[in-house]
Amino acid sequence: MKILQISSELNVGSVGKIAEQIGEEIIKQGWKSYIAYGRDGLPSSSQTFKIGDKFDKIKHGIYTRITDRHAFASVEATKSLVKKIELIDPDIIHLQHLHGYYINIEILFNCLSKKNIPVVWTFHDCWSFTGHCAHYEFIGCEKWLTQCKKCPQKSEYPKSSLIDNSFRNFIDKKRIFNSVKNITIIPVSNWLGEETRKSFLKDHSIKVIHNGIDLSKFKISDKETIINTKRSLKIGDEFVILGVANPWSVKKGLNYFVELSERLSCDYKIVMVGLSQTQLRNLPKNIIGLERTKNVQQLAELYAAANAFLNPTLEDTFPTTNLESLACGTPVITFQSGGSPEAINEQTGFVLAKGDIVGMCSALDEIKKNGREFYSEKCRKRAELLFDKEKNFENYINLYKELLEK
Repeated sequence: MKILQISSELNVGSVGKIAEQIGEEIIKQGWKSYIAYGRDGLPSSSQTFKIGDKFDKIKHGIYTRITDRHAFASVEATKSLVKKIELIDPDIIHLQHLHGYYINIEILFNCLSKKNIPVVWTFHDCWSFTGHCAHYEFIGCEKWLTQCKKCPQKSEYPKSSLIDNSFRNFIDKKRIFNSVKNITIIPVSNWLGEETRKSFLKDHSIKVIHNGIDLSKFKISDKETIINTKRSLKIGDEFVILGVANPWSVKKGLNYFVELSERLSCDYKIVMVGLSQTQLRNLPKNIIGLERTKNVQQLAELYAAANAFLNPTLEDTFPTTNLESLACGTPVITFQSGGSPEAINEQTGFVLAKGDIVGMCSALDEIKKNGREFYSEKCRKRAELLFDKEKNFENYINLYKELLEK
């Protein structure tokens, strides 16, 4: 059995790590796992090859900036990919992110329609059924329900500096993505599943599979490790509020941390991970800011040392950070945004209306009153029950088997 995944990244970033972990499950079955990737990559358990080169990505980026025709460049790179597909002759092709300046969707889907083999497509955002953007919740746009045009987010990723081609992109995506009939779409959250069912892709088979995380790496720390982690940040007995994002922006709720720092007493200490150098320079003095860390152990220890994880995102599909926090025994506070609330229940955190800074303060006071230990075991058990990567990514194996038996 041969499974080929096509991903924007390999074993880096949330999507790249998911592709890698699915590949590991494929190999456990005794099958052959292949991953074709477009951008950054780290060593993998699968057989891998890169789509295009650095210069192709640059050209694709320039083409997008000028024409707003993202995913319609990279012609030669995609033709080379098609040759690889013919050579491998996979039994199933599994698509991850197709945006990211590396592939031509017209050429790829022409190949997929001719091969007539099962296609699985994991949706990590909304790009596949809009005329331009990957997310629209922040601005409340609903043009994607009927026909995208005059895009209010032309300057957002994938940014166009000149032309607005959202009208044409929407029509072309609808035609191209519906040209393959044997396709199963996998949204990573219930929220995204409902959005997909309202889109021009609604007639395809749609099955939600939540992402999972490595519970052996994200776990509750012992008291000594927690003390050492706090000491390294020059924190004593203060109540620690953690925020993690990459990158931080208004959409990720950066402003709420700043406002919160002005409201809270010195009994609280805010720690933010994933900030840029510019953001670090402009950060209020009473917030501890850290750059992005690729050290998973360090990140897990920060989660475990926190009393509460705050994720005031204003649009999100299904943030992995919420899962990581739960696995480390730390309750989550988040807004009613996209799929963010799906990770928690009333025993493991708080879901607030967007922008409710007063509710945020009340939730923090409640967690402080109850104590972290009140939530710790409940959070860990929820992560073990619902977000273990071993269980969640096994769902893809079961899906592959189901599709091949048809």
